[in-house]
Amino acid sequence: MDNHFDVLIIGAGPIGLACGIAAEQAGLSHTIIEKGCLVNSLYNYPLNMTFFSSSERLEIGDTPFVTTLPKPKRAEALEYYRRINTKFGLNTKLFEEVIEVKKEGAFFSVFTTKQVYTATSVVVATGFYDIPMMLHVPGENLPKVSHYYKDPHFYANQRVIVVGASNSSVDAALETYRKGAKVTMVVRGPEIGPRVKYWVRPDIENRIALGEIDVYYRSHLTEITEDAVIISTPEGAIELENDFVLALTGYRPNFDFLRKIGIHVPEDSPMIPSHNPETMETNVPGLYLAGVVCGGLNTHLWFIENSRIHADIIMQHILQQQVSSVTHAKRS
Repeated sequence: MDNHFDVLIIGAGPIGLACGIAAEQAGLSHTIIEKGCLVNSLYNYPLNMTFFSSSERLEIGDTPFVTTLPKPKRAEALEYYRRINTKFGLNTKLFEEVIEVKKEGAFFSVFTTKQVYTATSVVVATGFYDIPMMLHVPGENLPKVSHYYKDPHFYANQRVIVVGASNSSVDAALETYRKGAKVTMVVRGPEIGPRVKYWVRPDIENRIALGEIDVYYRSHLTEITEDAVIISTPEGAIELENDFVLALTGYRPNFDFLRKIGIHVPEDSPMIPSHNPETMETNVPGLYLAGVVCGGLNTHLWFIENSRIHADIIMQHILQQQVSSVTHAKRS
């Protein structure tokens, strides 16, 4: 049974890798299925991104994450997790998407774009970076609009609207401004977001105060056209000529997939998927959640540093279930 495992993990992000390490250390056979590249979400982060956390808080597998910088950058994290995958010999299957998970008796059948696996337990560690929060305004599907930001050079000398006031929005505004873009931020609230990195906040506030970056607070886009945007502001609607829109309004887990595989997800916000925080097991016995996906729309609740423990919690529970099954079988 080459395609049968004690634990099948969906998602090869840092927490998915941590689950693979914990499974290995618990003596459980495992495989990790990832629809993209290794640590796919991190790969899709902006090229110059600096993590909020220091390197030791991003470590998994009791393996040091060494950097000379106070906060590691995206490229360093990619290399660290690649080496983790190699060091522990994790059984990762990349560029293979899980389509369906079915509980059939004592096992799960897991259908992917390449083959079918069976597993005694399944862990969903898919994060929340796959699906952007949409603006739901006319013109949002125009080629000039992006919900992801990668590299500032692309926007050099262009008129760029940045929607949002989170870390990603602020980073995009500052980086594109420094490549010569004319940047205008559109922010629903009265100020830059409270969770913006403390060493970045003075920079964006100074750029705004000096008029180098424009901002409309308590405002939102109502329409996007080929060469302009319409902004609703407290003073009324205004039209600005514009080349590109970066709608960096956040992301959410794939709730449709979670529901499809049997996990209960409430319709009301914050849409936290059903799971027992003491075991991480969902309403489907043997099906677990790990990492930021556990927070539903509260994507600020879980990070690498505080959800690494999910891996050990899950594997300990799986081992306990195995012992209970053996004990029950002997008594029968």
